[in-house]
Amino acid sequence: MTDPIADFLTRIRNAVKANHKVVEIPGSKMKEAITKILHEQGYILSYKFIKEDFKSSIKIALKYHPESHLPAIKGIKRISRPGLRKYSNVSELPRVLNGLGVAILSTSNGVMTDKEARAQKVGGEVICYVY
Repeated sequence: MTDPIADFLTRIRNAVKANHKVVEIPGSKMKEAITKILHEQGYILSYKFIKEDFKSSIKIALKYHPESHLPAIKGIKRISRPGLRKYSNVSELPRVLNGLGVAILSTSNGVMTDKEARAQKVGGEVICYVY
């Protein structure tokens, strides 16, 4: 597999479309950081990191509206990929849906949202958009 982050996002996207409550994904440090951001921003209900011998995985409980059963994640899109990396400096950080969505960036200060990157005045690689 050449792009494990794209696989991570696709598994979440497919689970949301199939109305699954939980999705299990092979783990890594980058995926853990993205999962923490998704939880902090309110896109997922909860998550659990499972570490066994040499394998790790992430169990994610997806979030749905209690009455309408609509998913919290409307769309999740990979931006920077192995064949074409996308970098952005502070002045050109993307705004997803005019601030309603979140851009997740990998910066020199760690993985963070576009709002946190603006506050810390740091740019980096744009990993994905979530809305």
